[in-house]
Amino acid sequence: MTGARVGSALTPEQQAITEVVHEFAVEEIRPTAREADAEESFPEEVWDGLAELDLTGLTVPEEYGGYDADETTYAVVNEEVAYGQLAVATALSVHCLATSCIAEFGTEDQRERWLPEMVDGRPVGMFCLSEPHAGSNPAEMSTTATYDPETDEYVLDGQKQWITNGERGGVAIVFAKTDADDPGSITQFLVPANTEGFEVGRKEEKLGLRASDTTGITFDDCRVPAENRLTEEGKGLSAAFTILTGGRIGIAAQAVGLAQAAFDEAKAYAAEREQFGGPIDDIQTIRHKFAEMATDISASRLLVREACRQAEAGEDNRVAAAQAKYKASETAMSVTNEAVQIHGGYGYTTDFDVERFYRDAKITEIYEGTTEIQKKIIARGVLDS
Repeated sequence: MTGARVGSALTPEQQAITEVVHEFAVEEIRPTAREADAEESFPEEVWDGLAELDLTGLTVPEEYGGYDADETTYAVVNEEVAYGQLAVATALSVHCLATSCIAEFGTEDQRERWLPEMVDGRPVGMFCLSEPHAGSNPAEMSTTATYDPETDEYVLDGQKQWITNGERGGVAIVFAKTDADDPGSITQFLVPANTEGFEVGRKEEKLGLRASDTTGITFDDCRVPAENRLTEEGKGLSAAFTILTGGRIGIAAQAVGLAQAAFDEAKAYAAEREQFGGPIDDIQTIRHKFAEMATDISASRLLVREACRQAEAGEDNRVAAAQAKYKASETAMSVTNEAVQIHGGYGYTTDFDVERFYRDAKITEIYEGTTEIQKKIIARGVLDS
């Protein structure tokens, strides 16, 4: 693999899957990325390839056909898929959020019904937490789930926003209040996309991540059986925060993978591009850029690995996960910016991948908790208040 991949030691199995996924990213994901981005269409053949590698079952226990990955394996897979294309990694990580919710909070019947199919890649999972007026503070959500004792169903009404896999998805993990006036009543539900009253909105036109379909979803008298409830009433928000801590590690790893891709592209270009009588990587100012980029990438990767280590040791890793996402997303922004700068005018064109990397990087500072939310978590942890 290219680049300076400094990080904590991997087990032989973790190293093996890293190499397999890196090869898949280079040979299968990257060649489709520019066209997928330009056409704003998801490369389904790549998704099928991920399924063949068992990656669509990455967080699913083995008894349901999954890979049952530990935190470090989950992180390195996310890093390498993002090295190929961040949009694909995002789709995979959201699918894994959905499977994780079912695996951790679902009943045995729910696990047996949904997980084996999702391991095979279909249906694609969605995670419906954010709303138009409730992003960073999900307690303010307005989507409701009213229990109907006559039919033993919950009636969902409301709207979700920024839903990855919105067009492609087949099953959604939906968070809703069972009491409209009580933030403590947020509950988690499993809702198939073909349920009557489940309405997919228009696809968002975005700065980056264009190959990933992002939509709103409206629930209009959407009735789901009570057996589709994933948590006890009122336990949904704590469940979401538990899952999102792991999700933030995944996003941090993706940011590292994107930064590494930009670094490698810039390094190759600088070795070939000649100015002032030689390759530009002989110019001291350019060399200093690479020194800073490499250091930031290595530091970010180490923060990701430490958050993984804490999770695997059973420690509270909320602060470590927030630190990893905060640092790695900043690194993705700075490294992709420098990669464009090193390419000069060519970096501003779609002829080179660094332009797409730069556009994609911004979202890593926003989704799965903004940079400001990560700082809030970190400050609370280090100040013990």
